[in-house]
Amino acid sequence: MLIELSINDFAIIDRLNVRFGTGLSALTGETGAGKSILVDALGAVLGDRVGVDVIRTGATSAKIDATFDISAIQDRPELAAALDEFGVETEEGLLILSREIQSNGRSGARINGRAATATTLARFGRLLVDIHGQSDHLSLLRPAEHLDILDRFGGLLEARDAVGAKVRELAAIRRRLNDLLGSERERAQRADLLRFQVDEIRSAELSIREEDDLQAERTILMNAGRLAQDSALAHALLTGEGDEVTEPAVRPAVVLLRQSLAHLSAIAEIDASCRSLAARLEEIVYLVEDVATDARSYHEQIDADPRRLEQVEDRLATLKSLQRKYGATVADIIEFGEAAASELAANVGGDDEIDILRQREAALLPDLGDMARDLSAARRAGGERLASEVEAAIADLKMGTARFSVSVMQDPDEQGVPIIGDEGESRLVAISATGADRVEFLIAPNAGEALKPLARITSGGEMARLMLALKSILSAADATPSLIFDEVDVGIGGRSGQVVGEKLWELSRDHQVLVITHLPQIAAFATSHFRIAKRERDGRVISDLTALNPTERIDELAAMLNGLPLTEASVVNAREMADRVTSWKGRTERTSQLVSREDDGH
Repeated sequence: MLIELSINDFAIIDRLNVRFGTGLSALTGETGAGKSILVDALGAVLGDRVGVDVIRTGATSAKIDATFDISAIQDRPELAAALDEFGVETEEGLLILSREIQSNGRSGARINGRAATATTLARFGRLLVDIHGQSDHLSLLRPAEHLDILDRFGGLLEARDAVGAKVRELAAIRRRLNDLLGSERERAQRADLLRFQVDEIRSAELSIREEDDLQAERTILMNAGRLAQDSALAHALLTGEGDEVTEPAVRPAVVLLRQSLAHLSAIAEIDASCRSLAARLEEIVYLVEDVATDARSYHEQIDADPRRLEQVEDRLATLKSLQRKYGATVADIIEFGEAAASELAANVGGDDEIDILRQREAALLPDLGDMARDLSAARRAGGERLASEVEAAIADLKMGTARFSVSVMQDPDEQGVPIIGDEGESRLVAISATGADRVEFLIAPNAGEALKPLARITSGGEMARLMLALKSILSAADATPSLIFDEVDVGIGGRSGQVVGEKLWELSRDHQVLVITHLPQIAAFATSHFRIAKRERDGRVISDLTALNPTERIDELAAMLNGLPLTEASVVNAREMADRVTSWKGRTERTSQLVSREDDGH
């Protein structure tokens, strides 16, 4: 649920930080005080598109932070998948969404301090909050959500998962069949190509380090003359042996070192402090003599063999040819050959597998058709119950004789599954992991109108109340933890307002609910009450939000009933309204507890 909202320099909001609790929270205030701005700011941090015009005049940026406690829902599959996909780690179950809008048009987003995009914020926002009335966060208006809602309402998720498992099994069989059922010519051509590739790679007798070794050998062979000359010269300069040193003034290094050693040794016989110096030079003499010996050995093994160089060049050319065909490295070529060999083996033995797969497909299709048919029948029955309960809730909200229906449809598909109809006829219908049905909610808001998709109902106030009716029925099935209703009371009076308040309070027993309202009959049901007001500071209008204590709340209800200044009568009426709501809540709680005990068999 949303536990804290922090807003800086957004529209007329200067600095605002508000903490929300569980249950029903009401936000009230005069028109234009900033109630809807608060919702707009929340929409921005949930990924809505916003422009630089939302930045408060004189500020360089606007920033919104929303903190959610997801400890109770973070194991839900969709939310867990989103957290894992974006690498978000939560501490003590807290998820913080942040959005900054800069005056240069740039927008920054973060999730628990990690850089994100507005699209990512929207991904999490859809799982955490539904804003009804003036936002795009209306999950009930998305037909893609209707199937999930109906299945949760009807307790059909387990049956759907069973159908999904069978569908995945059928899809795997058909994918394999498609791989095997190419034409005989194509299969033969493919086999010939695979056989050629496998033979070519195997005949090359490759080894992983061969190319590196050949490259090194080629470099030595191409420079054999220079290597022989340099190694001979090095040996001659060290020892004086050979004809490479032609200058008579050049004296061998070993001779000079031994002469130096003789002098240091003579010194050491007189001055003991030089003994270590003489010993170190003696070690150097031995080391230089070893180097001279190794240089001679290296010189003797250098072989400028043109035929070997030609062989190395030919082998490298072979490797390059194979790399152009099968991979950038020798390892890639070997891996390609192994994969080709596996495919060749499967291609050759495909006929027997085709027969087995066809038998499995033939056995699976009728079973899957029966499961899909039973699931469709359960959905239609659940849809009828849902429609009846929604129409009753709409009537409770004094919204007239609106009709609600759940459309459960199937699409024909020649590659689908056979479903037996009520009259015994068989037809092939499309199937997916969710079954054979497309589900959409339809509504006719007024008597005499045709049923239309829910998404085509555009009246803001009407839409919010319809959402409230649907949410009150679907609250147990709806996984969204926080629900916000923006001016759900548009166009209704006090009598209907009380019913709306009752519905909102009942809804808050399963969800966190925030409602922006002008009706005291609705605000009276709130567990927490906040007042939004405009005031002037330093010649600027800003919007403030205040959490009301019990006395302040009665005064706010009185002002909503009869305006300002407050009168004794309006305060009495507000207190009576609050007491009446408290009594109604108590009766409702006791009734719920009694029903619960009866359901438990007590």
